[in-house]
Amino acid sequence: MKRTLPALGVVFTAALALTGCGLGTTGTTDATSTAQIPELAADQQVSIVFESYSYGVAGAWTETFNALIADFSAAHPNIKVTAQKPQGNSPNPATDTVSSIQNQMVAGTPPDVAQLGFSDLDFTIHQLKAKPLDQLVGAEAVKRNFDGARHAYAPRARTLDDWDGHTYGVPFVFSTPVLYLNASLFTEAGLDPAKPPTTWDEVTTAAKAIAERTGKGGVYIDCLTKTAKDWCFQSLVRSNGGRVISEDRNSLTFADAPAVEVTEMAQNLVNTGSMPKLNQKQGYEAFGRGEIGMMLETSALQSVFVTGSKGKWDLRSAPMPGFGSKPAIPTNSGAGLHILSNDPAKQRAAWELIKHLTSEDSYKKIAQNIGYLPLRTGLLEEAGGLKEWADQNPLLRPNVAQLANMEPWVSMPGNNYLQMRDGMMDAVEAVVFQGADPRSTLTAARTAGTELMPKS
Repeated sequence: MKRTLPALGVVFTAALALTGCGLGTTGTTDATSTAQIPELAADQQVSIVFESYSYGVAGAWTETFNALIADFSAAHPNIKVTAQKPQGNSPNPATDTVSSIQNQMVAGTPPDVAQLGFSDLDFTIHQLKAKPLDQLVGAEAVKRNFDGARHAYAPRARTLDDWDGHTYGVPFVFSTPVLYLNASLFTEAGLDPAKPPTTWDEVTTAAKAIAERTGKGGVYIDCLTKTAKDWCFQSLVRSNGGRVISEDRNSLTFADAPAVEVTEMAQNLVNTGSMPKLNQKQGYEAFGRGEIGMMLETSALQSVFVTGSKGKWDLRSAPMPGFGSKPAIPTNSGAGLHILSNDPAKQRAAWELIKHLTSEDSYKKIAQNIGYLPLRTGLLEEAGGLKEWADQNPLLRPNVAQLANMEPWVSMPGNNYLQMRDGMMDAVEAVVFQGADPRSTLTAARTAGTELMPKS
């Protein structure tokens, strides 16, 4: 099964009659049929479990999501939502989500609705058995939610959870790679922060100047470790004209020249002292303290940087740099919301929660408090929406602009997708931060990953 790539518009398939498969009703397959899970009665009490890795992050993340759930509970007093973070010990809670849900499935108590990363999409559909929403609640209901009460989803965001003609989730929170700048260090190094680097050659030059003239780190690219996953690495490779997996999903391509060149560029930054040897957490904490001049990062950490820089140094943002004359191609981070329950009442309650979490009012809170993109981008032009906030907060502008040429974070195929992805990123990390040979190291990882590919 192939994933449906985002287009400038979105085409929804006609609703199909539900056929067993835990969708709540049975019926014949008919392109004109509509979904049959019933609406909840006003006094019908339903309890659902919502698993979200955002609850594993302290501060603005958890506080914002608690507020969103509280708003939902006030509007739907008959639906009780128990929110929980993934079970696991990873420093990045998102890393624990799939294994957490698998363990709960084995125990017979999976969450009813879950926030799952786009890199898990293949596995989410085929192994976690996420429900096709266009069949579950009807294609028209899915379309109405995307169209919104006042503002529609950005076109390229609408289809990120589509696969083989069906919509399996509603994209919820994501970012594209943003180049955050410490303008104070730029000025100290004799650079003009009003002219941020637009290519990686320019980044290399600026990073070297910052490191030599200020004694601070020049740049940190948060795309090059296993903890960072591969969404941003995919963006770098795509921007250099390559891919990490072929478009037909039959072969791994992350040892091809474009990917090798990306790792060589980053390795050179480390070897020249322009990029410090730090893990992901150390990297973003150091930038937040004002110790690094530039950082390529998700806007999910924007609130951390705003807090760290306030009254201390000048935080700015710019679009992701490109490679020479090649256009930068941002990919998205983040996750969508998926229904896993087999119970019709819980499915309906889960859909009501998804609609609430992706509403205009919810995106106002998400954008203002966390820094994630408001996927209903019209809010940025709405007086009383996010216009006033956006006018006073230019940090989000590069992220919004990059939606126009964004491409999806592509999931690896099959049941061994995590080993394939992690093997690739282990190789990238070894090249960049441990000095391993780029071509041979990536080739060895590709060979190992190919053995894990699904056999046709």
